[in-house]
This record gives sequence, C-alpha cells and structure tokens, in this order.
Amino acid sequence: MILCFLIGLVIGGVLFGIVAWLAMPSMMIVKHQSRYDSIEETCNRLKAAIEANGWSCPTIRDMNQTMAKHGVHMDEQIKIVELCNATYAKEVLLTNPEVSTLMPCAWGVYRATDGKVYISGMNMGLMGKMFGGNIAKIMGGTVSKDETRMLKEVIR
Repeated sequence: MILCFLIGLVIGGVLFGIVAWLAMPSMMIVKHQSRYDSIEETCNRLKAAIEANGWSCPTIRDMNQTMAKHGVHMDEQIKIVELCNATYAKEVLLTNPEVSTLMPCAWGVYRATDGKVYISGMNMGLMGKMFGGNIAKIMGGTVSKDETRMLKEVIR
C-alpha cells in the first residue's frame, strides 16, 4: 500500500514537472494585439505611453536594418521598443547584478501571419515570482504593474 502511494507520488511529480516544463515557454512570453494597424504607429504610441508613465525609451531598434548590415534580409518588419526606469533598475542591480542581462526591458513589435500587429514581451510577473526576493518585489511587482498600465493604452 505504501509502495503504491510512493510510486504514484513519484509518477505524479514527474508528470507535473513535464507539464510545467512544456507550458513554461508559452507562459514566459506574453503577446498582445495592438489597436493600431501599423508597426510604426504602435511603436510611437508605446514610446508615448512609456514616457507618460515616467519611464524612458532609450531606443526603438529596427531589427531589419540591424540585420541588413550583416547581409541578412527579412521580409517582415520587426522592431524592439526599449523601456527603462533607472530607479527600479538600481534597486534590482544593487541586490542582483546578474539580472543586468534582462535590462533594459523591451517589447517586440511585429506583424504576424494573420496580418495583425502584435506586441510581445517577458511576463514580468511570472519571471519575478520565479526569481523571488527583491526581483519579485521590483520586476514581478512594480515593473509588471507599470507595464500593464502602459500597454493598456496601446493594446486591444
């Protein structure tokens, strides 16, 4: 009886782990449809929303131009909109400098095969919970709330 319970517990744990592992990628990246029909307009509106919420937008990267410099051509336009809040960044970097690789935050803007413009980004709430501690407090809490407020002005 106890052996059956232990075997069931192990099998259940393994199955849970497999399901969690398979679900993780779709949970880590969030995708929202833009309320605008052009990538350019979406990027401009994102920049305005970022700055209106007290953040900075260091750059909007045109990935097509960047890759073209290296001889790589893409038919579909893709841009990356960077956003940064220096105060939040400092709070995280003081305790966890290793997450500097995730800064600045960024959103991808692209047209999908369905013809609609989308904005994608890291799920900061989930990412913060995974890291725990100060990262959960800042990135999973404050940053996630700010990003939600910014996106509300640009997504459907």
